[in-house]
Amino acid sequence: MDPLAPLREAPEATALLFDVDGTLAPIAATPNLARVPDETKVELARLSDSYLLVACISGRPGAEAAAMVGVEDIRYVGNHGLELDERAPELAGRIARFRDAVGLPVEDKGLSLSYHYRSAEDEKEARAELEAVAERARAEGLDPRWGRKVLEIRPSVEADKGTAVVSLLDGVRARLALYAGDDTTDLDAFAGLARAGLEHFVRVAVESDEGPNELVAAADLVVPGPERLAALLATL
Repeated sequence: MDPLAPLREAPEATALLFDVDGTLAPIAATPNLARVPDETKVELARLSDSYLLVACISGRPGAEAAAMVGVEDIRYVGNHGLELDERAPELAGRIARFRDAVGLPVEDKGLSLSYHYRSAEDEKEARAELEAVAERARAEGLDPRWGRKVLEIRPSVEADKGTAVVSLLDGVRARLALYAGDDTTDLDAFAGLARAGLEHFVRVAVESDEGPNELVAAADLVVPGPERLAALLATL
């Protein structure tokens, strides 16, 4: 059975949810260079006209993800779902204090921090330095998580891509859903689909050499990169 067939048959009851970097947009040397291809934007706009919900759940701030994707009429949730937490202002303060105490170059997302080492001259040395940052974060009650050449520091709260998935699906009373992602945090989104009480759901892993094997193992469909994901979207 084609796992996408039930979604095509009931678009009015189906939510389509996506990570952004590495999923809709190819990974770039630095976050500011990442772009969503025009062909993918066209497919997202088309799908938003017929499906119950099209949404992006990004590690970036929601406003930044919206500007990057550039498609109106779809929902954007940033900071891995932390933006939906009512404690966001308090959490942002804790993150800012940790950022200032560490003092390393960082991508500051307000509610989370991303320490990238993709462009480091010595990745092994950079990773070792960030291991110490991760240990410091744990000691201060924060949640360090490793991704594709990045250490992310988040508040230690029950908010992630999985809780965001559940909240979005509940908000529109979706009966079917698809989520596509490429990294460790997208495992949380896969888990959110499984506990959302849906009639049918599809987990799509966008595979890469840097991505976690666990994501591929948990997926219902696997595509080798954002271009192939765009081709898959064209079949919906």
